[in-house]
Amino acid sequence: MNLMNMDSENRVVLNVGGIRHETYKATLKKIPATRLSRLTEALGNYDPVLNEYFFDRHPGVFAQVLNYYRTGKLHYPTDVCGPLFEEELSFWGLDSNQVEPCCWMTYTQHRNTQETLAVLDRLDLDTEKPTDEEVAKKFGFEDAYNKGKVSWWQHLKPQIWSLFDEPYSSNAAKIIGIISVFFICVSIISFCLKTHPDMRVPYIRNITVKTANQNTSWVLDKTQTNAHVAFFYIECVCNAWFTFEIMVRFISSPSKLRFITSSVNIIDYIATLSFFIDLILQRFASHLENADILEFFSIIRIMRLFKLTRHSSGLKILIQTFRASAKELTLLVFFLVLGIVIFASLVYYAERIQINPHNDFNSIPLGLWWALVTMTTVGYGDMTPKTYIGMFVGALCALAGVLTIALPVPVIVSNFTMYYSHTQARAKLPKRRRRVCPVELSRPPRLPGQAGPGGICNTGSGKLPSSNAPSTGSMDQAIRRMNANRTITKDVILPKMETKEPVGNV
Repeated sequence: MNLMNMDSENRVVLNVGGIRHETYKATLKKIPATRLSRLTEALGNYDPVLNEYFFDRHPGVFAQVLNYYRTGKLHYPTDVCGPLFEEELSFWGLDSNQVEPCCWMTYTQHRNTQETLAVLDRLDLDTEKPTDEEVAKKFGFEDAYNKGKVSWWQHLKPQIWSLFDEPYSSNAAKIIGIISVFFICVSIISFCLKTHPDMRVPYIRNITVKTANQNTSWVLDKTQTNAHVAFFYIECVCNAWFTFEIMVRFISSPSKLRFITSSVNIIDYIATLSFFIDLILQRFASHLENADILEFFSIIRIMRLFKLTRHSSGLKILIQTFRASAKELTLLVFFLVLGIVIFASLVYYAERIQINPHNDFNSIPLGLWWALVTMTTVGYGDMTPKTYIGMFVGALCALAGVLTIALPVPVIVSNFTMYYSHTQARAKLPKRRRRVCPVELSRPPRLPGQAGPGGICNTGSGKLPSSNAPSTGSMDQAIRRMNANRTITKDVILPKMETKEPVGNV
């Protein structure tokens, strides 16, 4: 009997989320400086009648926590979200870095997911309309909004910004977005078509020449051609719209510095500025001999295609995929350059070992071009090895190129799939979520001669025993009635768990 009494005194009953766990006190002392290692009967969550400690926490996670005290190995339950597991470990005072290696990869997946969601938040892919408070915080007049003193410009500025920068915010914004895309496409098509020979007109000029008799005569020169004048007017109309759009978006932008430093905006106003610079050069520098070279800088206008990222979430995800895969792409370029240099040198000396009158590799720099074309599996055929040793080097070069390029590709595809799947999941989320009312812990009913109960959450639908209830019945029955109606709210309903009878006499 004494041994049985000593064993019962060393046991401790833990009721976590309605599920009772029983263990030894010595087991909880194995990991010091944690919540379970400091259990005393003076704690507020100790029930002297049931002789147990009650914790309103996740019972599934606690099973792994208690197993950690027993075995010294912390495993991650696959049916629990990672942030919830970290929160529970923090509550019990345990270190999340103690997770076993077999569960570490599965456990840390949520961190990658959180980083991905943070990136998608910066990309601003959501089409949900923000609230007035969020708009006021974004544009910096939150104090005026809270005081109810929003001026007409503060009220109009977010509307103009959403009209020109957020194509999916309203029907009018969609129309503005369609107009912007139309002018971008027209500008690109005009830039390409004006170089076609059928779209150009000859530039006729008179040239003075001397004949064989030393006489002077005039000759018409039609060797040069200019683009048709219609393309000039098309570019004027397109750039007028681009200039108007840049000015409106700059004036109504929430942050002028962020607007100026944005990469897409830099391309936009440099491309627009190049048109006006081209007009000035044609007006004042057309007589220079190398004036045609200045037209090369107009190629920046083709970069306006990146403006379509504001209208397409897929392009944003693609660009972000390349950013996330920067290390893999850098590694790919490094190994590609290394292979090009090695195989260019090998094929240069391999072609010189045997007699080869039709040797195409006269220098290593020429071999660099051949190695690049071969490793990327393009194979123009302008340079080919003629000797057997050179063919062997060419075969090795082709195989090395296939392996070098194929290895980082799955990583890039995986990143794109990850971003795209999370974007689709965010688009299917409900627009509004229920908010859980914070519930205060209820106190046990008072006994005759004691003070009344404390505060109760107004939104709770459960009923606690009244302070005027008759004193008939034992304290055990009163506490059992209270536990049966434990904390029920409108949004969160905790299922009642069947509790077993306590061990021993109460």
